[in-house]
This record gives sequence, C-alpha cells and structure tokens, in this order.
Amino acid sequence: MSARPCLVIAHRGASSYAPENTFAAFDLALAMGAHHLELDVQMTRDEHLVVIHDDLVDRTSDGNGPVNSHTLAQLQALDAGAWFDAKFAGERILTLQALLERYRGRAHLHVEIKGKTEGLSERTADIIRRAGWPQAVTITSFQKDKLQALRAYAPELPAGWLLRNIDDDITGAATRLGIGQPCPKAEWVTPELVTRLREAGFNVRAWGVSNVDLMLRCVQAGVDGMTVNFPDKLIARLGK
Repeated sequence: MSARPCLVIAHRGASSYAPENTFAAFDLALAMGAHHLELDVQMTRDEHLVVIHDDLVDRTSDGNGPVNSHTLAQLQALDAGAWFDAKFAGERILTLQALLERYRGRAHLHVEIKGKTEGLSERTADIIRRAGWPQAVTITSFQKDKLQALRAYAPELPAGWLLRNIDDDITGAATRLGIGQPCPKAEWVTPELVTRLREAGFNVRAWGVSNVDLMLRCVQAGVDGMTVNFPDKLIARLGK
C-alpha cells in the first residue's frame, strides 16, 4: 500500500476551540492550516438549508425545538456562540449558501446531509451547482437513501458514506452506488481494513476521531483523511 497524504478535515470547524458549525470555528480551522471543512445541513420550515448538526437547536443555541419547525429568520435570530463561551456571543446559525460564498477558493467542504427531510439531497446539490464549485464539495451521509438520491440527481458530486464498520456487502453496495469514499468509524479502523478498501479503489476517510490516541491510530493505519475537532494537533503530528 503506497503512502498518500492524510487530509485534515476540521469537524464542524475547529470545534474543540470554538462553537461548532460557526464562522468562528471555520475561520479558526483555516488559520490553523486546515483546508478541508466538515459541516452538517438541515432544512428549515421555509425550506432553506442551514448548517447545524442536531435535529434540535437546544444544545448549540439559546433557542429550543426542532430545526425544521423554525423559519430561517427565526433561526438566525438565535445566538449560536454563547453556549460554548461568552466570548463567542453573537455567532449565528449559518446557511449553506453563506459558507459557499465565504470559503470559495479557500477550502474544500465536506457537507453531511442530516435529518429525514425529503428532497434534501437534491436541494443541497442545487445550491452547490449554483455556487459553481461542485468539485470542491464532497457530500456525506449515514443514510443510504440520501446518497442514492444524490447519485441519481447529481452524479458529478463526490460522495462519502459514513459507516460504523465496513464488510463486503457494504463495499459492494458502495461500488454499485458509485461512492468512492467509505468512511469507517475511527475505532474500527485497522491497517488491514484500509489496505482492503484502498486495493478496491476507495478513498478511506475516518470519522469519530474523538481523542489523540484514535487520531494516531488512524494515521498509522494509513487513512486518506479524517475529521477531527482539533485540526492543529493532526497538522502538528503529520508535520513531524
């Protein structure tokens, strides 16, 4: 297995140091030297795409209730920073469009499709296409049906399938779907798994890298990239 660079993908931005999925977290990740940003999208009640992980706004804002029960205006009136630290008060819930505009030419985005909303894959693809940089965006999801819809509607967009573990049935399904990036959970990553997937023509990206020990384990296994909340630590390790 030949060595390849390991992509440093800032998970919801530099989310160990700033409130996740905000400009503060994404800007900090770029300042640290990460050029790949991971984020989550869901749909509002009035069918805008916003950048937030949870189905509820409660954990990461001063609001409450489901994301899809709010309009965009209601969500953008919430404070999305003070929950993390008072110095981040005033950070807002972002739209996917705003991220595409801010980071055009500066980063590759890894957009995870969340929730059960019908048409979310297609709406995400439409916004990326209008922004004019589809090859600088990778779409990911745990949901096979969302990825199937994406491949049918926007086959030009790179896609990754977020998985717990990966067996032969999964690799066969990924091949049939045209998904080039299976994404195993970090605790399941081994050198043998990476070798098997690489030899099958896949690019291997780990997720759930919750601590430095798991980060080092994935580096040593030879993954092609991983999402980390602390991109500075991975950049420092790869630079040694």
